[in-house]
Amino acid sequence: MSPGNTASAGLPATVRVNLGERSYNVLIGTGLLAGAAELIHASLGAARCAIVTDENVAKHHLGTLEKALAALGRHAGTAVLPPGEATKSFASLARVCERLLDMGLERGGLVVALGGGVIGDLAGLAASLVRRGVRFVQVPTTLLAQVDSSVGGKTGINTPQGKNLVGTFHQPSLVLADIGLLATLPAREYRAGYAEAAKYGLLADAAFFAWLEQNARAVAAHETDALAHVVATSVAGKAAIVARDETETGDRMLLNLGHTFGHALEAWAGYSERLLHGEAVAIGICLAFELSRELGLVDAASVARVTAHLAAAGLPTRITDIPAPGPDAAGLMAIMGQDKKVRDGRLTLILVRGIGVAFVSRDVEAARVQDFLARRIAVERI
Repeated sequence: MSPGNTASAGLPATVRVNLGERSYNVLIGTGLLAGAAELIHASLGAARCAIVTDENVAKHHLGTLEKALAALGRHAGTAVLPPGEATKSFASLARVCERLLDMGLERGGLVVALGGGVIGDLAGLAASLVRRGVRFVQVPTTLLAQVDSSVGGKTGINTPQGKNLVGTFHQPSLVLADIGLLATLPAREYRAGYAEAAKYGLLADAAFFAWLEQNARAVAAHETDALAHVVATSVAGKAAIVARDETETGDRMLLNLGHTFGHALEAWAGYSERLLHGEAVAIGICLAFELSRELGLVDAASVARVTAHLAAAGLPTRITDIPAPGPDAAGLMAIMGQDKKVRDGRLTLILVRGIGVAFVSRDVEAARVQDFLARRIAVERI
């Protein structure tokens, strides 16, 4: 899955997401935010741009983007939202849509999502709805968003029933992944994003996972070449899958490795600071590998290898790593029953036959999964 143009070939790297007339580029490098107005103009032409961001990102990066757009006379306005997963709500969606209309954003305009996965998902959904769809640009500011959520066109908000259950497929027109922005990211957020990068090695690229094992220290230290390689390789892996299955009817489900369990844990934790998305994914990946081992699909050594790597990266790997009180198996199963990938009442799980060999399964009975979770929780509490 590794891209042909990575950090070793010089920055910026470009990964193409091939979707016919809706294809777009993901640019990966440093200094992209300061040049965002010119890059947007070069790719998409002259257009008024409405920025959507959150309060934390605004403190560090909003001024740079506003200045760049204003210099070309392209800044339509800015919507600044509270940070955190709770912002992905109907109330915030209404607020953003109304703000975009107040700015006078027309169909030829652009929404610029400056932030992490929460802002990208919410701004993308608003862009898909306002005037029945306007273009948008992703400027991801977190590692998680740069390696995963800014690419592929999934937009959405959360509901009490579960994560991302209301949304659309609306592809961005351009993604500017400025790895320099990650220097202001809190350490915990950075670690959480690493889980999504590791996912790409685990689902279909064993060589990339081995590279991560060898270079984890360089990635943790924000070394430019290593970080650019992580982002470019992850994006290329996702782009290849999205090109084959844009609307998640087949191969794209593989990208949910660790997410069926992880989303349930997030919902149980109330989409709060108790459990970040990437942390939930890390636990979910470990659960998927352990369940696969119990089913006789993967060896214990591979499970131990994956768990050890994620733990060494500073990520939680067990349900009981979540601050108490902990969830119960029945409660998690009730949430998992609302998962978007449930078909005819059967759970869709991403299981593994080895590192880099994931597959989609609907063959595991819900009772078996609940028993597995109950036993994991009991064992971990000892």
